[in-house]
Amino acid sequence: MDIGHSGARTSAATRTADAPTAPTSPARRLRDLVLAYVALTKPRVIELLLVATVPVMLLADRGSVDIVLIAVTLVGGWLGAASANTLNMVVDADIDQKMKRTARRPLARHAVGRGHAFVFGVVLGAASFAVLWAFANLLAALLVMATIAFYVLVYTMVLKRRTSQNVVWGGAAGCMPTLVGWAAVTGSISWQPIVLFLIIFFWTPPHTWALAMRYKEDYAAAGVPMLPVVATEQQVAKQMVVYTWATVAATLALVAATGWIYAVIAVAAGAWFLRAVHKLYAGTRRGEPIAPLRVFLQSNEYLAVVFCGLAVDSVIHLPTVLSTL
Repeated sequence: MDIGHSGARTSAATRTADAPTAPTSPARRLRDLVLAYVALTKPRVIELLLVATVPVMLLADRGSVDIVLIAVTLVGGWLGAASANTLNMVVDADIDQKMKRTARRPLARHAVGRGHAFVFGVVLGAASFAVLWAFANLLAALLVMATIAFYVLVYTMVLKRRTSQNVVWGGAAGCMPTLVGWAAVTGSISWQPIVLFLIIFFWTPPHTWALAMRYKEDYAAAGVPMLPVVATEQQVAKQMVVYTWATVAATLALVAATGWIYAVIAVAAGAWFLRAVHKLYAGTRRGEPIAPLRVFLQSNEYLAVVFCGLAVDSVIHLPTVLSTL
């Protein structure tokens, strides 16, 4: 009796295993394909574009808010960033398959072909140039093109796999929204956007290295020589302290062009971020367990607070308000 029941269960299981799975509906396949193409653009990374561009434009056009120009610049900038991110995934498809953190990216799981992704990235870049040239100005459009070229050709194809200083110099691509936003408003470049460029430039290494400390095994498996892969935790944390101090110093250099609201926020947020990075460094010196991912998340919050403070300060235009009282 037991054998008969066992055989029946086995036969049933075999029939179930051999039964064809239900085909995916066309609507579901289309939705999955659309989501895969959206994922190519790295939507969450593009958040930095919003954080950096809008406050810069408000500072450049201090005292007024041109909603249409801001919207157009954001659309053009988003298309450019989406292009750079897509082309980055095309080049990095091989190493993305080796890293747990990136194994679910569209090209790594073959949800989109590399050729299709390449064409998609090029079309996004062309659309970015067209939008910015038509509705902002040529300088803004050219700066976005330079950003895409630098990110893909210099950072992704040269620096990333060859040097532990990859994010130091490659991070310059992520700073470009400050120049693009200013150029869209003024048609030129001044010292203020250069300082804002430097804020993000110095912020990028501690931000990225904190994440790389958490996933250094992934980078090692993929053969990417991020600093946490080739240096000790203490050495990495020490470098993070240096760059964080440089970041805070750069934020304070902008006080000459802002009001007291930005100054207070820059000092307070800088002290908060410095405390977190120094705490990480102290932990590595004492050999204690560290939480680099916490510093990574705090770095995002820090940059958002500083740039939002700049936006508020620029819109309120407090010096002009006080002069009328």
